[in-house]
Amino acid sequence: MKKVINLFLVLALYSVSTSCLETNSSNVKLITADEMQSILEQEDVQLIDVRTEEEFEAFHIVDAQNIDIDSPTFDDDISNLDKEKPVIVYCKGGVRSAKCAKKMEDAGFKKIYDLEGGLSRWKHSDKLELEVKS
Repeated sequence: MKKVINLFLVLALYSVSTSCLETNSSNVKLITADEMQSILEQEDVQLIDVRTEEEFEAFHIVDAQNIDIDSPTFDDDISNLDKEKPVIVYCKGGVRSAKCAKKMEDAGFKKIYDLEGGLSRWKHSDKLELEVKS
């Protein structure tokens, strides 16, 4: 019985000590359309559309700038952004923006927001104004 208690104590101590070491070191936060609206109203952010130029020209969120994640100049393009200033990235469905957010984190950006579900989900929220090519 004493061995069982000792084993339990060792496991408990190990569990407590390792849980203290686990932290979320990611600078990327997945946000909803509501959260995005709030952030845009409260913070000075860089709003980045990572879709192709053609997709961007068809429609995009007002005040967004286009930096195509698949462009050969992508790394140079993001290096022109302020790494200390928060950035919101979005795409059509969330896949490309997640990829972009990871690249930006690796490049040293401090605060990155990724629009959950991209424009596909955002359009149904009626939160932000779109610029549409006429």
